[in-house]
Order: sequence, then C-alpha cells, then structure tokens
Amino acid sequence: MAKSKQLRVTVVRSFANRVASHKACIAGLGLRRMHDSVLVANTPENRGMINKVSYMLSVEEV
Repeated sequence: MAKSKQLRVTVVRSFANRVASHKACIAGLGLRRMHDSVLVANTPENRGMINKVSYMLSVEEV
C-alpha cells in the first residue's frame, strides 16, 4: 500500500488543564476546540506532535 499524504486529526478529549507543551502541540496542528478536525500533511514533524498528544486525538489516513 502507498503511504497516505494527509491525515485527518480530530480532538476527542478536552485539552483544558493540560501541560503547556501539549497545548502547544494541539495549537501547532491547527486545532482550536473539542471535535475540531483538520487535515495535516503526513510528515515526521506532524507525526511527532500527534504522538505526543495521541491520548487526546483521533487520527485517520485520508
């Protein structure tokens, strides 16, 4: 299978009262509120941010 070039990232848990670096990762991905979804490129930089806050996100390949 070919690698997907984009990922759909959705916030499924609240990021209120979280560590500042985790909030920064959420903002860096372009997410603003609960149940917000964005398409991001499947790059090592974005994967690193997703892995850091994976407990708050749902990720799908597009």
